[in-house]
Amino acid sequence: MKEYRVKGLTCANCARALEEQIQSLPYGEGATLNYNSGKLRVHERIDLEKVRTILATDGAYIADDEQASKKRNPLLYFVGASIFLFLTALVLERLGIDGASIVIYMTAIALSGYKTFVKGLKNIIRFRFNMDTLMTIALIGAFGIGEWKEATVVAILFGINEYLEGLGMERARRSLDMLLKQAPKEALLISNGQMHVVPIQLLQVGDVVLVRPGEKIPSDGVVIEGKSSVNEAAITGEAMPIEKEKGMSVYGGSVNNEGMLHVQITKQYKDSSLSKILHLVQEAQETKTPLELFIHRFAKYYTPFIMIVSLFVMLVPPLWFEASWHDALYQGLAVLIVGCPCALILSSPIALLAGMTRNARKGVLVKGGVHLETLGRVRTIAFDKTGTITKGKPHVTDVIAYIDENKLLYIAASLESVSSHPLAQAIVQKAKQHHITYKQPEQMATRTGSGMEGKVDGKWYRIGNERMFDHQLFTEQIQKDAEKLKCEGRTIVFVADEQRILGLFGIADEIREESRKVIQQLHRIGIRRTVMLTGDHEKTAEQVAKQVGVTHTFAQLLPEQKVEKIKELMKNDTVAMVGDGMNDAPALAHAHLGIAMGKGTDSAIETADIVLMQDHLGKLPEAIVIARRVNRTIRLNIAIALSLKATALLLTIPGWLTLWIAILSDMGATIFVSILSLFILWEKRTI
Repeated sequence: MKEYRVKGLTCANCARALEEQIQSLPYGEGATLNYNSGKLRVHERIDLEKVRTILATDGAYIADDEQASKKRNPLLYFVGASIFLFLTALVLERLGIDGASIVIYMTAIALSGYKTFVKGLKNIIRFRFNMDTLMTIALIGAFGIGEWKEATVVAILFGINEYLEGLGMERARRSLDMLLKQAPKEALLISNGQMHVVPIQLLQVGDVVLVRPGEKIPSDGVVIEGKSSVNEAAITGEAMPIEKEKGMSVYGGSVNNEGMLHVQITKQYKDSSLSKILHLVQEAQETKTPLELFIHRFAKYYTPFIMIVSLFVMLVPPLWFEASWHDALYQGLAVLIVGCPCALILSSPIALLAGMTRNARKGVLVKGGVHLETLGRVRTIAFDKTGTITKGKPHVTDVIAYIDENKLLYIAASLESVSSHPLAQAIVQKAKQHHITYKQPEQMATRTGSGMEGKVDGKWYRIGNERMFDHQLFTEQIQKDAEKLKCEGRTIVFVADEQRILGLFGIADEIREESRKVIQQLHRIGIRRTVMLTGDHEKTAEQVAKQVGVTHTFAQLLPEQKVEKIKELMKNDTVAMVGDGMNDAPALAHAHLGIAMGKGTDSAIETADIVLMQDHLGKLPEAIVIARRVNRTIRLNIAIALSLKATALLLTIPGWLTLWIAILSDMGATIFVSILSLFILWEKRTI
């Protein structure tokens, strides 16, 4: 299948009709034309000229086509000319020149309503009923009863409505396209001491590129030389620059601010974070929510229903109540116009597209409208502990020294400096924070599962857990201190010389700075339950839960037990699961909504429905607020569209419904729902 970008689509119904015509061509089976994204997918062997001809019937064209791309939608100019002719005809009518005024009215109708009229006639012949069919019948009826003036107003207002409808959707698409322009096009490749400009698609893993100040980093990689600050807003939504130096990873698409960076590519562009984001955002435009699918099905049966109601209004009053045929026909035509489903069909796609764009700007990647809709209904959020609420990195929380504290840190850091174990690195980091200079031990020996011993400054020391030491060394005070740390959920590391315990360290997984604030915000915006799921023991889980403020905690869970707990929670609420690791993927998949941290494992990110590209929870509450706003906007749009039409239809009972009121109610509803949906893009404080 080949993909083309189509411009000039005026409405979702029109796009669907064009799609059906393209599908009827040879090799047209499976062709899709998506109104939301403006994407056309067709078989490579289809006759593209015939496709262009079909698109042209709606004023649409393939944007990639060199000649077509120079085209502009002429509808606005035709409508402008129609308005001028309409005003001219009004003047001639006042002067009593009726024949000339009728000719001018017909010319004005032809200019602004020609597309609708032609498409409507084709639909009538094929027994296909949509808004073009309704408008065409209404115009023919208006001619038949001599309502030239009102027929012209109907054609002009419908033309304006059609133009504005297309404009609203194009505005939402353009906002999303701004994200897609973040992709760099070329890279400065360093090869054999020479520099070459190459397309980013040609970069291979292991290639080294030079990124100058102001340039975009071409793909994900690691800095091997240089130091600079980098703006990662395109990926994470975070505006503050981040300092990068040798050994630090960088995202493709982020901007190098001031220094020169040599970056070694770790992922081909097609596998980079930015490429995945752009691909998923484009895919997300083309998914339809259950509500959208319902609206489209509803519109399919709604249009014939309106035609039946219109026929009823035209025939019943004259036949049974001796009403005027002229008035009944007039009222029936007005009903046809009121019944146009434009506003109803537009009530959802613009709002969803705007919501996904707004979240993408914030670094929250929503993989489809259905997931955005679900996010707005979430009332329970389950969090994995390690790497989500916490950093997944041990740090020293307590130092209890029975000798000088600096001396204890010096001995411990010297012993642990040769180890890559996370607990060892936490102790070394603690010494660095206290600006303590340490050195590697002169001799060392490891005891698997318990610790190690080594010689520092000519003296033997030991470091490890309880199993490393003779219990006679544990005085009452040491036992009391150790028990206190255990109750607080700490992992304990003891340090001793050959005669006694010198001190102990309490180590715990470091809680993310934003976790407590995020949990508070979630409760404030109406999340009923925040649940922490962890494989850690209960004491540790309780301490973390107490510090961050979650409402429920479940500890010592295996991956399959996390899934069972998620299923249990789903019985009463719409549940989102937030995680980052391989063992979170099953729970992410089973929850109503899976949310992954941006720097989590690939399996978690692939499984998740939403990805937090910042690798922290800070944007989650705002994303939920935006999703709820989208849902509220869609409901309000539907209510406005239906209530305006219902009100207009009720005016038929006393005979007050005019063609003017009918078209204004339809046009007003369409414009109102479009503007209301676009307001979602407006940045303001949401929580």
